[in-house]
Amino acid sequence: MHKGELYAYNQILCRTRERYFSEIIGSCSRNSRVLFTTVNRLTNPPTQLPIELVCTPKCNEFAVFFNDKVQGIKKAINSTTHITIKWPPTHSKLTHFVPVTDQTVQETITRLSSSTCCLDVLPTRFLKSVLNSVLPSITQIVNMSLQSGIFPEALKTAVIKPLLKKSGLDPTVLNNYRPISNLPFLGKVLEKVVYQQLTDFLLLNNSFDVFQSGFRPHHSTETALIKVTNIRLNTDDGKVTVLILLDLSAAFDTVDHGILLHRLQDWVGISGSALSWLKSYLEDRKYFVEIGSCVSDYMALTCGVPQGSILGPLLFNLYMLPLGQLIRSNNISYHNYADDTQIYVSLTTGEYGPVDSLSHCLQQISAWMQNNFLQLNSNKTKVIIFGPQKQRESVSSYLHSLSLKPSNQVRNLGVIMDSDLNFNSHIKSVTSAAFYHLKNIAKMKHNVKARPGDTYSCICLQQVRLL
Repeated sequence: MHKGELYAYNQILCRTRERYFSEIIGSCSRNSRVLFTTVNRLTNPPTQLPIELVCTPKCNEFAVFFNDKVQGIKKAINSTTHITIKWPPTHSKLTHFVPVTDQTVQETITRLSSSTCCLDVLPTRFLKSVLNSVLPSITQIVNMSLQSGIFPEALKTAVIKPLLKKSGLDPTVLNNYRPISNLPFLGKVLEKVVYQQLTDFLLLNNSFDVFQSGFRPHHSTETALIKVTNIRLNTDDGKVTVLILLDLSAAFDTVDHGILLHRLQDWVGISGSALSWLKSYLEDRKYFVEIGSCVSDYMALTCGVPQGSILGPLLFNLYMLPLGQLIRSNNISYHNYADDTQIYVSLTTGEYGPVDSLSHCLQQISAWMQNNFLQLNSNKTKVIIFGPQKQRESVSSYLHSLSLKPSNQVRNLGVIMDSDLNFNSHIKSVTSAAFYHLKNIAKMKHNVKARPGDTYSCICLQQVRLL
């Protein structure tokens, strides 16, 4: 009798689970983030931290480690050369943020992800379900913050959870973890309101670097890659192209607040209560580490843009504005995607002037980075030469004399590029990834209801997008 009841229970449990995940996957076919998260939950269960790490002393150890890592990078930066870059004075000013309506706040909340922070008074999904009741109060909080130029102190705390960088790494080594930050939901609502007004101002005044593709509307890694143009055409013409991919260490975490606020004021044209709000948003932040039910002591955040925030990437783009001006002054082509910068020149046989300019530009970039508390990681900065084989060898020898060591193959924003531009290595990588995702789809057969053209088509489409 009990066996029959247990069997019936398990059948109901399986059907309920199947229906639950099928409905989620079927309803979010156009939301790649939710779809990926759902598929990932089914195919790659989160790695559990060893039980010995779930204690307050270990949480404190993680908190100190993450803080010391950033401070160590900043202290290692030794600035000996000062680089001054002039920027045309901006005539348009953003002196204040405009109060918003209930409708704007409602649309903002509805569009934001329903992720919840343990610091939230109400779970985000529940908040959205009772939004009509609390909307006037939330709008009042948002507008009071905008008008006073003060970001609420209660929304400045981040919850950090350590995450293994790769499965299979030793879980007892702190350096194998990266910090994943979670912020209060109401703070993200405020950020989104300011983000929209700030972005509108920047677009209206053409304040973005024209060759910056990171975290901008209608831009992506694709636009950053496509902008590195004419390499194939130059090769057909017998020319050589030298491409340098710059790598920064923890760039978002070492941003200096004073320099950033100066840049917002002098380069972008932000002043008044708008600048005061951004200053309040950046300063006096803190975090604690959470592992299971254990938490660490609070640690102060004295630099960097908030990880996991909405405004952080945009503010970083504005922090990097002088870099584009510096590169252009050396007549070097470039394109950026957030903290990934690619600089390149093309030259004819026997012409080494552009390579000298590239080397000089690289030295200036390094000095500018140091002035701005950014660390250029020379070990991960890559150089590659495109063009006919004989010309490549000649340029390679010259680059070695400048202490620049070319590679035959590099990974540029997820695309594997080789000196011949035949993309064989990239095709093999994509093929391998495709088989991996197909295996993941097969793992899901017991968790989702097979409905051709519906659930599985959504999953397959998502896996293709991931490639």
